[in-house]
Amino acid sequence: MKQVVKVLSLLIVATIAFSVPAFAKKDRIVFGGGPAGGTFQTVANAIQVYAPVKAIDSINVKAQSSAGSVENLRKVNSGKMDFATVYSGHVYLGANGMMKNDAKKYTDVRAVSFLYGAPAQLVVKKDSGIKSVKDLVGKKVGVGNAGSGAFANCELFFSHMGVWDKIERNAMGYNDAAAAFGNNQLDAFWLFTAFPSGAVIMAAQTNDIAMIDLGADAEASGFFAKYPYFGKLAVPAGTYKGVDTDTPAFQDSALWVANKDVSDDVVYKLLSAIYTPEGLAHMVAQKKTFKAMSVAKGADGIVTPMHPGAIKFWKEKGVL
Repeated sequence: MKQVVKVLSLLIVATIAFSVPAFAKKDRIVFGGGPAGGTFQTVANAIQVYAPVKAIDSINVKAQSSAGSVENLRKVNSGKMDFATVYSGHVYLGANGMMKNDAKKYTDVRAVSFLYGAPAQLVVKKDSGIKSVKDLVGKKVGVGNAGSGAFANCELFFSHMGVWDKIERNAMGYNDAAAAFGNNQLDAFWLFTAFPSGAVIMAAQTNDIAMIDLGADAEASGFFAKYPYFGKLAVPAGTYKGVDTDTPAFQDSALWVANKDVSDDVVYKLLSAIYTPEGLAHMVAQKKTFKAMSVAKGADGIVTPMHPGAIKFWKEKGVL
């Protein structure tokens, strides 16, 4: 009798094991984000928690924080991340071996979709006397987290303008920079993120702030001609307390990217889940920045090779 019971138990265990292969076979997909509280991390978190994504039987998406765009580029290229958000400019520079102090070519990163535009913003105090980037010489400036897209683009632009080595650089996140600015530990701080930024809103609550016209500096210096992936725009008047005129600036495009070896099917399924009316509404509910996401803009800002799974999806949508 004991032998019969033992055999039956083994049969039950085997039956259960073979009846739930979907749970055993889910592949862990790492989606790279950014610093806590930043828009990059919100992208990764939003996709991870979205019910139709969680319902895809073959994958299990896990958001992973990072320093930002540059770290994400490198980790997606190496396969340590499957997906991430990376600025279009960094994908372009990386693919061509043009990254600052890094001649390596990051050729295994593929674009999946446009997410939103990330504008440059430079905050100073209204009575500071700082009217342009060149006025920052000798000043203490928050330049973004080391390894982030904000830091890399600050270095790119400030080097182009000839001031990078003439300022006292402070590598820190936006909220920390806003706090230091409010405590008179910084004369200015740089952001490269969608507006309105919570950090700038925080700074404007306790200080009379001004925004520097970056567009004029970029235009006059030939910046747009040298780096054509940057687009022109203006931060609208009234975006921040006390800033009552439009502030010309420039932006890069934040892209959803994938390692080239991620399966076409996985890319296609994730795009199919997110780029629906319900999926886009979910993204906007996480952050208003994602109002920029749409099927019509799916291929905007992409100047590098696209993933085959994304090409299939966007062709079906009539975007390509």
